[in-house]
Amino acid sequence: MPNHLTNETSPYLLQHVNNPVDWYPWGEEALALAYELDKPILLSIGYAACHWCHVMAHESFEDEETAGLMNQSFVNIKVDREERPDLDSIYMSAVQSLTGQGGWPMTVFLTPQGKPFYGGTYFPPVPRYGMPSFQQLLTSIADTWQVRRQDIEDSAGKIALHLSQSALPASESSPLQESLFDRAIDDIRSKFDAQEGGFGQAPKFPPSMTLEFLLRMHLARGDRSALDMAEFTLIKMAHGGMYDQLGGGFARYATDDKWLIPHFEKMLYDNALLSRVYLHAYQVTGNPLYRRIVEETLDFVVRELRHEAGGFYSSFDADSEGEEGKFYVWHSAEVRQLLGADADLFMHYYDVTENGNWEGHSILNVKADPQEVAVKFGLEPEEMDLGLQAARQKLYEARAQRVWPGLDDKVLTAWNGLMLASFAEAGRILQRPDYTQIAKENAQFLYAQMRQTDGRLLRTWKAGFDAKYNAYLEDYAYLADGLLALYQTTFETRWFLWVQELAEQMLTRFGDKSNGGFFDTSSDHESLIYRPKDVQDNATPSANAMAAHVLLKLSMLTGNGDQWDIAQRTVSALADLMARFPTGFSHWLCAAAFILGEPQEVAIAGDLDDPATQRLINAVYARYRPNLVIAAGDKVSEIPLLVDRPMLDGESAAYVCRRFVCHTPVTDSEALVQQLN
Repeated sequence: MPNHLTNETSPYLLQHVNNPVDWYPWGEEALALAYELDKPILLSIGYAACHWCHVMAHESFEDEETAGLMNQSFVNIKVDREERPDLDSIYMSAVQSLTGQGGWPMTVFLTPQGKPFYGGTYFPPVPRYGMPSFQQLLTSIADTWQVRRQDIEDSAGKIALHLSQSALPASESSPLQESLFDRAIDDIRSKFDAQEGGFGQAPKFPPSMTLEFLLRMHLARGDRSALDMAEFTLIKMAHGGMYDQLGGGFARYATDDKWLIPHFEKMLYDNALLSRVYLHAYQVTGNPLYRRIVEETLDFVVRELRHEAGGFYSSFDADSEGEEGKFYVWHSAEVRQLLGADADLFMHYYDVTENGNWEGHSILNVKADPQEVAVKFGLEPEEMDLGLQAARQKLYEARAQRVWPGLDDKVLTAWNGLMLASFAEAGRILQRPDYTQIAKENAQFLYAQMRQTDGRLLRTWKAGFDAKYNAYLEDYAYLADGLLALYQTTFETRWFLWVQELAEQMLTRFGDKSNGGFFDTSSDHESLIYRPKDVQDNATPSANAMAAHVLLKLSMLTGNGDQWDIAQRTVSALADLMARFPTGFSHWLCAAAFILGEPQEVAIAGDLDDPATQRLINAVYARYRPNLVIAAGDKVSEIPLLVDRPMLDGESAAYVCRRFVCHTPVTDSEALVQQLN
């Protein structure tokens, strides 16, 4: 019999709708019931693409006996962490505090007031791995609630107090100094895996923000080692099994040191961040491999993760037909049957063997040097590339006939903002108007579906249902960043004006007046045990760091010094953490690099349809310039940077300024490049 999840739109919650567990979604009904019945809450948090979430659901939540224990002693609440990052943040902090580690599925026991007193991640159906069975845990918690209630209440109160106090980082700030980057790079270099790329040991998550920082350090300081670490990692990831060699796009992380064995789920945010850093690496180096990875990744998103109205879906599951990775791996006999005489080249190039490289199957990856492979098979490199391309297409079409992994088809504002930025930048830099159009359609979709009439945002949308849930800081900050990229691609004023609106919402509804920076939740958000404020980069950039980026760039376009001051104070307050833990604060380091890097303002006055205007714009984008903002259009503009910047004698003109000092305006693209450099 369906439980209380029937009317939910989250694919993750709907996966549990027919469990014998009497699940409730998080909300007033469940919380009031726990208070009325004086029962503890069993809070289970996961997400649709989570492999071990599926395992625990099958082993325990589908089991009648286990469900009976849960229903008898607890009010059971199921939460999609992607829809409710506030709850995930709060209770993940609690689990990490209690156990020293975290992850999903997350299982937390709360008082009726929502205070955590015990928690963990996956629990097996029988005693295993040194853990009690889930049924043993349920019985123990229920008994303790009855006989040692006061001990639980006291412990929960102390945990809640500790979490609320640790949620507010120190607000003291000091002037940013270049020495910060020396310390950060030294620490990153000490963690660099010189054999396989990346930083640290397995599991290896794609270090998008750290790679962005290294590219900036190469440009700003001529640090060749920074570029070498970034490039080595980018190439290793692109050639590894974590990258889908047939369909494009990256899996969430690699379980091994060599980027070979992925955790096969594909997340929208990873592919947004990675396509953007590969795009920037292409600008820096001109390496065609990086451009190919950008285009294949964005093409994958268009083909498989895009709703026809313009929104981007959240993820693909790791599992199909109940097996992790089954959709993506190959047997050698299958490859030979599909490719015939072309199989030997493909198998050698992509490491397909009779015994396989993972559990008897082969994960496609590139181990051999492409030039050596061409020589071995007596082919010209171009001829080999065409042959491999045709073989990949055959295998992709065959793979498409398999049972696909589950699709999480909810649309999240924040993750769409990240992907919007990547499409917008790629459209301009790669001269791909189709990507620019996809970015515009995404922004139009978000404006129509996620923006309320008062300018506030909603978090999540699913086809056939209205958008819902208050948006979080990351929704405002990521979307504003994406819209800035879209404005600086199309120079359509409406996107700039929306960024201004979002920035004002961030400042008024999320700003921390006492400690600086921003809370994750708005001032009128649901009251929780504390108001979270996460400043560390995780799989996505810190929302606080992204908000600082947006304010810094916006202040240069508007001339609003208050926006710059707020952002600079926010960044300065994290300087010590950036230096000590750079891989966890890389997006902050990028913001610091922007502040210290003498950022440039470029105003281009002219008709956007005039080829002369476009030549000036393209000159700006000819290389990677992360410390630059650009506005373009005629003199009748709502962009303050363009005000009083006329064309010269009827010709399109560029005005370059740095720290309030402006060069003489120029009409020639070569002269513009000289000023920029």
